[in-house]
Amino acid sequence: MESEPFGDSSSFPEVPVYRTRLAPTWHYRWWLHLALFLLTFLTTSALGARLAFNFAHNLPAFDLDRDLSAFLDAFRDPSLLYAGLPYSVTLLLVLSAHEFGHWFACRFHSIDASLPFFLPAPTFIGTFGAFIRFRSAVKSRYELFDVGVAGPLTGFLFALPALGIGLALSKAVPGIGTEGEFQFGTPLLIRAFEWWLFPGVAPADIYLHPVARAGWVGLFATALNLLPIGQLDGGHIVYACFGERHKLVSTVTIALLFLLGFVYWPWWAWSIVLFFLGRRHFYVFGESALKSRRRLVFYLTLVIFVLSFIAAPIQYNSEQGWLP
Repeated sequence: MESEPFGDSSSFPEVPVYRTRLAPTWHYRWWLHLALFLLTFLTTSALGARLAFNFAHNLPAFDLDRDLSAFLDAFRDPSLLYAGLPYSVTLLLVLSAHEFGHWFACRFHSIDASLPFFLPAPTFIGTFGAFIRFRSAVKSRYELFDVGVAGPLTGFLFALPALGIGLALSKAVPGIGTEGEFQFGTPLLIRAFEWWLFPGVAPADIYLHPVARAGWVGLFATALNLLPIGQLDGGHIVYACFGERHKLVSTVTIALLFLLGFVYWPWWAWSIVLFFLGRRHFYVFGESALKSRRRLVFYLTLVIFVLSFIAAPIQYNSEQGWLP
C-alpha cells in the first residue's frame, strides 16, 4: 500500500499522462554543441596544463597574474594541452554525466530536450559549466522530479571516483593552502577523504592533484545546481515535491544566501540576481503529489547537497596581492 503523498496533493487531482514517441534530435544543431564542447575541452586542457605544472613544482594552484597566460601559452604551443588532459577529461566526464543524466531522463519520459551546451571560459576552472534546454512541456511532477534529480545524482556518482583517485595522487606540502592569491574552500566530502588518506596532516598542507581539483569543481557545480531556487535542479525537485510552496522555499533560501554573504560576499550578488530572476517556476500540467517511492531519493539529494556545499568556495588572499 502506498504511504501518504509527499506534499499536499489535495488541489491536484491525478491526470492521465499520454506519451508520444519523440523523433531523434541528434541532428539538431549538432555542430554548435560539438563546437562548444571542443572549445571547452581546449580551455579546460589549457588550464589543466598550468595546474599540472604548478602541482609538479609545488606552486599555488592558481595565480591570477601568472596563470591567466596559460590560455595564450596553449594557443602558441598546443603540445602543452597534453599535460592538462587529466584535469580536462575528468572535469568533462563529470559535467557530461550531469547533463546527460538530465537528457536521458528527458528521453525516458518523452520530453524533448536539447543536447548539452558547454560553456568555455578562460577562468580558474576553465569553463562556466553546461546546461540543456527543455523544448517541450513537462507533463507531470513525477517527470519533473526524475529529470531534476538525474543530473546531480549521475554527476555525483562520477565525481566520487575522481575524488578518490585524485586525492590518492595528492600530496602534503606545508602551508600550500595559504599561499597564492586565492584560497579554495573544502566541502565535507573532500574533507572526509582527506581525513582518511592524510591522517594527522593539516588541511592547509594538502595539495590537491588536478584530478582531485576537477572533482572539486564537479562538487561545486552540483551544490550550486541543487540550491532549491527557481529553475535550478534543486528548484525543479522542490516544485515536484511541494508544488506552489516552491516560491516560499526559494525566497527563504535566497534570504539565507544573503545572510551567508556576510561570510562570503559573492553570495550577496547571487541572492540579488536570484531574487529578481530566479524565484519563479514554469507551471507543470497534470500535477499530482509524489508518493513515498521517490521520498528516499529526495533525502539523498539533501545529503549530496550537504556533502558538496562550500560556504566560502574561493577567497582572495589580500596579503599575496591586490585584486581590483
